[in-house]
Amino acid sequence: MQTIKNLRAMEILDSRGNPTMKVFCELKDGTTASASVPSGASTGLHEALELRDGNPKRYNGLGVSKAVKNVNEEIMKELVGKEFDQKSLDQTLIKLDGTENKSRLGGNAILGVSLAFARATALSKKIELYEYLGELAENNDFKIPTPMLNVINGGMHADSGLDIQEFMLIPVGFDSFRKKIEVGAETIHALKTLLKEKGYAVSVGDEGGFAPKLSTNEEALDLMEASIKKAGYSPKEIKLGMDVAASSFYENKKESYILKMNGKETEATATELVNWYEKISTEHPIISIEDGLAEDDWAGFIEMEKQLGEKIKIIGDDLTVTNSIRIQMASEKKAINGVIIKPNQIGTLTETIEAVKIAKESNLAIVVSHRSGDTEDTFISDLAVGVSADYIKSGSLIRSERTSKYNRLLEIEEKILFPR
Repeated sequence: MQTIKNLRAMEILDSRGNPTMKVFCELKDGTTASASVPSGASTGLHEALELRDGNPKRYNGLGVSKAVKNVNEEIMKELVGKEFDQKSLDQTLIKLDGTENKSRLGGNAILGVSLAFARATALSKKIELYEYLGELAENNDFKIPTPMLNVINGGMHADSGLDIQEFMLIPVGFDSFRKKIEVGAETIHALKTLLKEKGYAVSVGDEGGFAPKLSTNEEALDLMEASIKKAGYSPKEIKLGMDVAASSFYENKKESYILKMNGKETEATATELVNWYEKISTEHPIISIEDGLAEDDWAGFIEMEKQLGEKIKIIGDDLTVTNSIRIQMASEKKAINGVIIKPNQIGTLTETIEAVKIAKESNLAIVVSHRSGDTEDTFISDLAVGVSADYIKSGSLIRSERTSKYNRLLEIEEKILFPR
């Protein structure tokens, strides 16, 4: 149990140049720590609400001064001088907010307090953050996750014109995280060279991946395979993954998906879309497809898992939003075999850990993930190790808010392999 002496929040900028917040937590023993809150561009309807000011005269309506005020006034008044462990703190925050989606105080305000308290507690106990998170998750068998490197950006993350939001390299054929980062970097540089040779721009999207204006989604997969070969590796060593974010091109009125398939603009049913996924995953070394259907297309997910689940990871994100109830439902319906974990989707650390536990009990692959609007905060790196996640998504190996997470994992690997 820790007594909170002081809380303070402030407005900062995320990697897209939009406001987000940073929370400082001081404990009675003088230990002080902070946590910064990320922000997603492609957000699910069922996520915790990110409280924004809505004032068009300031930051185009995206300011978070209301959420900052909630921490500095109401939340601070409720918490300061009282003793908590992580669970009781988070339960108090949830009760204080009083809404299902944390819309009164803001999921961003609540999460900032939750994560700052966690980091301060770990420091006070003189243990690594991942060790503290392991205690919460009842896990001490730590492992370093495999990176999923988003190297070509599309969808809502770039102006490339691609329907698919993320095309990822997944270096599976190597023993150490250090080596996986090394071959990932080499392959990304090979991809950059290939894009230049073909006359494509090598500017990057929100998550550090390249954003070339390709003619088809399939061309992105071809280029990635070519870059693997050019870097001196094989498709057995480096696999491919996609975050489709299919909600972004789902037409509710038509109950169909509008995207380019096989190079042609197509209005597809869920069945036709799943058949296309089967086709491209046969032609390319794809081992993971995230959000292949719209966030409430349960029938489509079930069909996809039945058709492709034995071959590849069918990952839920907007479908499950780090919500234990939705993860349990998805597992029981056999709609997915893997799940994205994002603390800001649910709003507290305790609920995040509970979502991981439910996923593990259901034998789902665990993918801890960043957001497209992120900061240099490396909390998710420690979270991925603390819960022994299978994978981590933190974008490409370009842009410091992305590489900071991977660099922290390199540090953790050193600590685990060479303890002092």
